Amino acid sequence: MDTTSISALRKTDKVKWIAITALFMAFNIIMSSVGIPVPGGHLYLCDVIICTAALLLDPLAAFIVGGIGSFLGDFLFYPAPMFVSLVTHGLQAVVVSVIASKGLGDKKKHFTFSLIGTLIGGIIMVVGYTLGKTFVYSTFEYAMVKLPYEIAQALLGVFGSLFLYFKAGLGNIYKRMGLNS
Repeated sequence: MDTTSISALRKTDKVKWIAITALFMAFNIIMSSVGIPVPGGHLYLCDVIICTAALLLDPLAAFIVGGIGSFLGDFLFYPAPMFVSLVTHGLQAVVVSVIASKGLGDKKKHFTFSLIGTLIGGIIMVVGYTLGKTFVYSTFEYAMVKLPYEIAQALLGVFGSLFLYFKAGLGNIYKRMGLNS
């Protein structure tokens, strides 16, 4: 299967596609408001949702969940970086979705492509937020102070989404529901 077969849901059952996309977008908005306090900052769980959605959904839905969902979450809770979130998480989600879909049909290949996709998506997130924070806050030093948290959040997204999709069986549940035809 390739990206076009993942996109089949959008063409065959628009109501399901919209509902699933909206559900993941709502999860993303909620998770962008909940931070895990760590010394010197917070870790947000939105990357787990973004990467999981990108593994399950087509690139357009992944962009809506990652980019627009993060934009709305920031708009509601912390508006300064909302445009950085739109671009960074949107691009991250699309890249993960496109790369992960290359391995569909073969379990080993799918895991490998999903791992590669989420790692590249994590790099996009770290670089995007580091550059974005430099621009938004006009200080490179602030962005560098937050860099370890961005890396930790990206890795949390990578491993959390892979765990949910492959080990917790979310991918199989999604397929059994007929959502990945």
